[in-house]
Amino acid sequence: MPGLVRVIAGVVVGMVVVTACGGGGREEGGPLVVGTTSGSDPDGVLDLGAGEEVAGGIEVPWGLAFLPDGTGLVAERNSGVVLRVSPGKAPERVYEVPGVVAQGEGGLLGLAVSPRYEEDRFVYAYFTGAEDNRIVRFRTDGPPEVIFAGIAKAGNHNGGRIAFGPDGMLYAGTGDAGRSDRSQDPASPNGKILRLTPEGRPAPDNPTPDSPVYSLGHRNVQGLAWDTKGRLYAAEFGQNRFDEINRIEPGHNYGWPTVEGTGDTDRGRYTNPLLTWTTREASPSGIAITADTLYTAALRGECLWATPLHDGTLGTPQPRLRDRGRLRTVEVAPDGALWVTTSNTDGRGDPHPGDDRILRFPAH
Repeated sequence: MPGLVRVIAGVVVGMVVVTACGGGGREEGGPLVVGTTSGSDPDGVLDLGAGEEVAGGIEVPWGLAFLPDGTGLVAERNSGVVLRVSPGKAPERVYEVPGVVAQGEGGLLGLAVSPRYEEDRFVYAYFTGAEDNRIVRFRTDGPPEVIFAGIAKAGNHNGGRIAFGPDGMLYAGTGDAGRSDRSQDPASPNGKILRLTPEGRPAPDNPTPDSPVYSLGHRNVQGLAWDTKGRLYAAEFGQNRFDEINRIEPGHNYGWPTVEGTGDTDRGRYTNPLLTWTTREASPSGIAITADTLYTAALRGECLWATPLHDGTLGTPQPRLRDRGRLRTVEVAPDGALWVTTSNTDGRGDPHPGDDRILRFPAH
């Protein structure tokens, strides 16, 4: 991918080493706040303040994407419904994706809006169906078109984040669907980051011709974001020890299941993460990048981790929004505001009246 460069420096932040947090089947975990970082704001990390509530009473919001006019589209995981939301207006139901099977961590997951939306009107969705995880595209007045299928599903490790990169290609983070051997199998789409054309074909300059695989060796990717130089970063759930932020380079292997967190054990075969947390501190889902900060929505950690980002190097994470419960998704809106979704109604949180919420924090 143009603009991606080889990792020459990284900061691995190991916060607190703890014992296993319950095995590989519950990486989204129950609520637990640890909070091992403190101190004043580092350069580039803003005090978000109280923000505003864009919408409440949303049923397990997962995917979030923006239309050109700045309104948001939000996916309800269990219902398969897509809502249009904007400040000062009630949520509007605009579509229901047919065939969604919501079991465990599966359901209607990631959303992405075509970079040519004003011409083609396409919205893209990643969801769990009866047989597999798949990606469709649709216009809100018509049936969906399956553009990629055959991603194995399970009660967990379904991945699900999709996003268009600065190159106009569609990227998808997938999980190993409970079988770690899939992550190292180049013929499997599971445990990978996929790179597709908008029509769902393998991007023409992928590392392996005619393969959708952009990177491999992942356990469960639910966060994708690019910095201002076009470098791709991904959030990945660990099993018992470490969650990760990785900088993704074409064809690189990120080690799962041989390596969890930092630990290149095979003569440079695997690429180490830039940043790690213990699994008690994060369970990282969505990520977003402003000019100088990488934000990570933490489920089990119940906060928004804000990490300074300087020319591809990450500083020390600082916890934000510690009073909102589980956080699933964070995105930067067209006007520069940061939008965050809570995930307290997903069966593992402690819902409060009005949950789940979509929150907006204006650009400073």
